[in-house]
Amino acid sequence: MPFEQAAIKVARPEEFTKLRSAVEQAFRPEKVDRFLKRLDRKGIRVRDFDGVLASRAFEEIVGSDGSAPSTWQLYQALPLSDQAQTREFYLSKAEGVELGLRHKFKKLYQYY
Repeated sequence: MPFEQAAIKVARPEEFTKLRSAVEQAFRPEKVDRFLKRLDRKGIRVRDFDGVLASRAFEEIVGSDGSAPSTWQLYQALPLSDQAQTREFYLSKAEGVELGLRHKFKKLYQYY
């Protein structure tokens, strides 16, 4: 029997959706190379979600007018269950990056 993720209701759908959208945009094929280059320049490993949020890497890729809350602020506004779902979504996107790019940015994907 294959693994099935349990469905957990999102408590703060507006913030959750905005944050999820930023993650999706950063991992679009036309933007993911630029996103990974930013992480590389900042010395942030791809699996360090807190570091990615704190560095404002999503805002640099997706764009922000400055009046909207940052992805870090959105994340902090979420309850723990929504934060966990967001982190899991981000990590699944990071692991879904094509093999060629993962090899190009192998330092970002190393555990140590």
